[in-house]
Amino acid sequence: MPTWQGTLYLASVIDCYSRRVVGWAMRDEMPAELVVDALEMAINRRRPAGKLIHHSDQGSQYVALIFGQRLRKAGIAQSMGSKGDCYDNAVCESFHATLEKELLRRRSLRTKQEARTAIFDWIETWYNRERRHSRLGYRSPANYERDHDERSDCAPQDDGENLIEETARAA
Repeated sequence: MPTWQGTLYLASVIDCYSRRVVGWAMRDEMPAELVVDALEMAINRRRPAGKLIHHSDQGSQYVALIFGQRLRKAGIAQSMGSKGDCYDNAVCESFHATLEKELLRRRSLRTKQEARTAIFDWIETWYNRERRHSRLGYRSPANYERDHDERSDCAPQDDGENLIEETARAA
């Protein structure tokens, strides 16, 4: 994410079922810890049970030992496309393209803090809760999950409210 103060990097974890961003992290650099932080948020928010697969490209952060160890500790299988293959992480690539079109092309972000706030707001209040997806029958990720939860006993552990409240208190 370009700002007048330099680049801010965003990593995200998306639930392929509902297209909800369940984990994300931002840093001034792009170390492996950036993607580990996003994964940690996803794990803490969802408390996953059962078999999961994490899809990614072959970026250095995703092939780093620390990331692979965290996936194994959580019991998550890792899937990486071959070099130049966009299919393994197409959902995430699409999300980042949407963020760029809908948020970043509309404004010039002066500070990294301004970028952090704008990205947080876009993900947690717009994308997850309001933005409609054709893949989800023109429902938002939150509404799609809510509709599914009403029909089953398999409910996600967190709808993002706690994160918004915790972040607001920290600010």
